[in-house]
Amino acid sequence: MKNNLSVLAPRLVLGLIYFVFGLNFFLHFIPQSGPAPEGAAAAFTGGLFQSGYFFPFLKSLEIVFGLLLLIGWLVPLSLIVLMPISINILLFHLLLAPGGFPVVLSLVIVVLNLIVAWHYRNYYIQLFKVKAQAV
Repeated sequence: MKNNLSVLAPRLVLGLIYFVFGLNFFLHFIPQSGPAPEGAAAAFTGGLFQSGYFFPFLKSLEIVFGLLLLIGWLVPLSLIVLMPISINILLFHLLLAPGGFPVVLSLVIVVLNLIVAWHYRNYYIQLFKVKAQAV
């Protein structure tokens, strides 16, 4: 039971984070707090918003794969899709908008992703095997 809870809790928390923050992009139920990004952070997010498609696509992925984590279906695939997003969230808050709670939350997201991925590591073994190719 300890093993199950040790992966269930991080999976549910990670899924909830992605599901809620993804939905918030479309529904705006969490009030915006803190100052607006400035400098490089503003230029980066501004460029992504100006594309018109990036944030709706990203947040749709977060909703879908966050929900999959919550229901426990296609977890290894969900982790593969969400890990690059998690790392980019962390790098954004470390390098472009450092300081405060967002850095801590982004670090927690990456750690939760790693904890759950470690539990599902046997699903990823084939990805790291080098195979000889026939010429």
